Amino acid sequence: MPIYHKLGKIPQKRHTQFEKPDGGLYYEQLFGTIGFDGMSSLSYHVHRPTQVKEIGKALDVSPKIAVEKNITSRKFIGFDVAPKDDFLESREPLLVNNDVHVGLAAPRKSVTKYFYKNADADEMLFIHKGSGTLKTFLGNIPFEYGDYLIIPRGMIYQIEFDTEDNRILYAESFHPIYTPKRYRNWFGQLLEHSPFCERDYKLPQDLQTFDEKGEFLMKIKKQGMLHQLVYATHPFDVVGWDGYNYPYGFSIHNFEPITGRVHQPPPVHQTFETGAFVVCSFCPRLYDYHPKSIPAPYNHSNIDSDEVLYYVDGDFMSRKGIGPGYISLHPAGIPHGPHPGTYEASIGKKGTEELAVMIDTFKPLQITENALKIDDGKYYKSWLE
Repeated sequence: MPIYHKLGKIPQKRHTQFEKPDGGLYYEQLFGTIGFDGMSSLSYHVHRPTQVKEIGKALDVSPKIAVEKNITSRKFIGFDVAPKDDFLESREPLLVNNDVHVGLAAPRKSVTKYFYKNADADEMLFIHKGSGTLKTFLGNIPFEYGDYLIIPRGMIYQIEFDTEDNRILYAESFHPIYTPKRYRNWFGQLLEHSPFCERDYKLPQDLQTFDEKGEFLMKIKKQGMLHQLVYATHPFDVVGWDGYNYPYGFSIHNFEPITGRVHQPPPVHQTFETGAFVVCSFCPRLYDYHPKSIPAPYNHSNIDSDEVLYYVDGDFMSRKGIGPGYISLHPAGIPHGPHPGTYEASIGKKGTEELAVMIDTFKPLQITENALKIDDGKYYKSWLE
């Protein structure tokens, strides 16, 4: 996310004295990645951000694996994941490997009693249902249906929902989440042929500074454990910051599909990338315009990647028995393609209103116990004629 951004008050020069109006100094903190080599931001705090008063119990939240080695195509009924009040308790990991945990959440209540930090993974939250505000120590981001929220690892945040009807697809990535490099120039700016640009992003705004002492519960996820720490000052005490490492939002509705005379491969839908998986957005678009084109995707073999497709809304042209909130898994090692009849039926169609999010991983995914509970158990037979 190579865009410089700043909010609040900052000193003219880095790593120099930044005096408070009533005396004393603000405390500078480098919020950086990949040692001192990756993207970073400099934040300035009212209090030292290091004051831990107590360390409480830790809870093991590691995914419980049911199928370690999978070659079965599966369909999961995502809206069967039951809503829960707490944001973290509502998150159910479904498909996991050492690079990414993919899951669903249906939280009813806002996070107000604690602050949360994922110390291991960048987080991608896709908002399927609901709206609200992502609150962080670097500012706030309003969100709504169709928004991706990219939250860098180590970011302290709370999340405020407008209603209790919320559905989220999430991915915890143990690799940094970036925009696709083929859409960026050597300076990092998105190029003219990119399906989105920097002005589409929702950047942090409304920086709120809390000068409060007391006891503030922080829940930190690290190495599969959820640790509870009590801090002596409010985590959102930043008076200003600048840099390149911060959360941001992007609406799937601002993705402009790339089309052609014949069917285009999935990479044209790519929205984010890491060293271990990619994320694609399938959006309403015109179909191919060659006079002999077949709009339905051709059969293809998943030799190098597992394909996860989360269906959001609209008509899913190449699939039967699919609805909003469903997840299909097409594992590496076997081919997949359009369901019987959809290949031929697509001929002559002019466009689609489908909306879906795809996550392709370069290593096999394991199936969790949570996932098996919502597996329809028969999807692998859906290509039989």
